[in-house]
Amino acid sequence: MMALPNNSSRKIGPASKVLVVGLGRSGRAAVKLLHKLGAAVTATDSATLERLDQQFLDWAHSHDVKVEGGAHSDRLLDKVDLVVVSPGVPLDLPLLDAARGRGVAVVGEMALAAGLVSTPIVAITGTNGKSTVTELIGAMFLAAGRRVFVGGNLGQPLSEYLLDPYEAEVLVLEVSSFQLDTAPDFRPEVAVLLNISPDHLDRYVDYEHYAASKFSLFSAQTRLNAAVLNADDHEIMGRLAAHNFVSRRFFFGCNCPEGDNSATINGLEVIVKAGPGAKEERYSLAASELGLEPNLHNGAAAIIAARLLDCPAEGIRTAIAEFKTLGHRLEKIAEIGGVLYLDDSKATNIGAVAAALAGINRPVVLIAGGRDKGGDYRLLAGIVKEKVKGMILIGEARDKMAAVFSELTRVALADDLPAAVRLAASMADRGDVVLLSPACASFDMFTSYGHRGQVFKDAVLALR
Repeated sequence: MMALPNNSSRKIGPASKVLVVGLGRSGRAAVKLLHKLGAAVTATDSATLERLDQQFLDWAHSHDVKVEGGAHSDRLLDKVDLVVVSPGVPLDLPLLDAARGRGVAVVGEMALAAGLVSTPIVAITGTNGKSTVTELIGAMFLAAGRRVFVGGNLGQPLSEYLLDPYEAEVLVLEVSSFQLDTAPDFRPEVAVLLNISPDHLDRYVDYEHYAASKFSLFSAQTRLNAAVLNADDHEIMGRLAAHNFVSRRFFFGCNCPEGDNSATINGLEVIVKAGPGAKEERYSLAASELGLEPNLHNGAAAIIAARLLDCPAEGIRTAIAEFKTLGHRLEKIAEIGGVLYLDDSKATNIGAVAAALAGINRPVVLIAGGRDKGGDYRLLAGIVKEKVKGMILIGEARDKMAAVFSELTRVALADDLPAAVRLAASMADRGDVVLLSPACASFDMFTSYGHRGQVFKDAVLALR
């Protein structure tokens, strides 16, 4: 029997009936975990059965797990004790409203799994940089010879790990705002908030609700836990007074508050004081791919988070030296005719684009656009005027973006990404950078940001 993570009196066991909503990777993992715990599980997805993972459907059939596709009927809630929802499912779904109306608890896959573990957790959230910091912290523990699980919103869901646990000594979890919205009692030992800028405003009521979701990472922490915060992020620092922190606060950045709880960036060095009386430690990022913003801040965040969970300094230094930029995150594709081509397809919001531009000290021809996510492109006006000599716009948002940027820089429109690359190449001079950093989702023209990045890479290499 298992206590639910929402501290209710309900238990999961052979007499329990659980409905899982959403059958992406995390939903499928939740179904299998619940079945392993002995619950009677039903699963539903808005996609038809023909579009769902066939291997999973075969498994479900052989394990007496009922799966419905194409619609969400309220009859699925009959005698249900718990609803587990995948992070991609909108929380205003009528089926979920009906569940709450019946007094049925609705929790997320991550909350379900986290309630089953006693292993220390470091959780990383923020608008940008989550995957980089998550991977880097994991690499630090691995380099130190520690058993570590790296996943959550990145790659492997926590429920998958629990299906075949290998006794990790630390769990490093990337956590999205969507996951936090269904995990009110999630309590990581170390919680890292990297930054906040407008994103996912197509799903949240407004920016304030989105920012509050990010800050909820700290809500269940105790005095034994640590909160790691970006001292250089105005949105974070401006909201500190309104948040009642119980956990210990640590800061990273160039302008850390006075005190011993900090990882201060000084040039290409990070100076760490991990608590009162702790010995000062210095970590150089000069010979690493972390030596360029926004990865200076990502590196500082990872270093102090790892040290707070007692990762040895030598493991941290080894991981820094071996760090490689993740794909589609300011990834160098080629230098052709003296022009550097960078793939930053993962930059799906305005904060990510601003961070990318801030770290480039050469004239930029920017390729942007895609499916609008509700952000205010005017927030990029200053840095575009300063850094961008020309802009090629694609996708559904191109006209909206052109209305903002046409008075700030030279703007051209393209019907597809290969055409945009050719236009950018004709606009760029030796010494310039052509940067794909869309500020938008990819789903108007591509299956994912990775697909978009690959099309960009192919188009760049075709220039040769």
